[in-house]
Amino acid sequence: MKKLLLTIGLFAGVLSYAQAWTGKGDQKLQVGLNAWGNGTGITGTYDYGLSKIVSLGGGANIYFSGYKDDNKDNNFFIFGRVNFHLQDPLNLPSQWDIYPGADLGLLGSEFGLGVHLGVRYFFNDNIGAYIEAGNNGSIGVSFNF
Repeated sequence: MKKLLLTIGLFAGVLSYAQAWTGKGDQKLQVGLNAWGNGTGITGTYDYGLSKIVSLGGGANIYFSGYKDDNKDNNFFIFGRVNFHLQDPLNLPSQWDIYPGADLGLLGSEFGLGVHLGVRYFFNDNIGAYIEAGNNGSIGVSFNF
């Protein structure tokens, strides 16, 4: 019983020091699956913290199906993005980050615009999970570096 309590205590201690958002200079890499919106596929994004609240970044989505009747000219979305991190304004625990944001780029040969509301939870200082919901949504793994 003592070993079980010690293990739970150590695990809780590790979780309590996870940092989902640290502000200026913070860097996040996310890899996941597009579950809805322009189609199903895979996504990758990068965010760099400019201040305690704002980050800029970029990303790419590759769609396998679902966008404009599988038109192969529109199966790739490359974009820049801006996020507004609400961890401090909402006084969230350090493991959590809620961020509304917008994406702007090219969807194949067309102009692409997207908005999202994202949530990140970090299990430790390096690895977490995220979900972004909006007109284009994804779910996956987030890395801190």
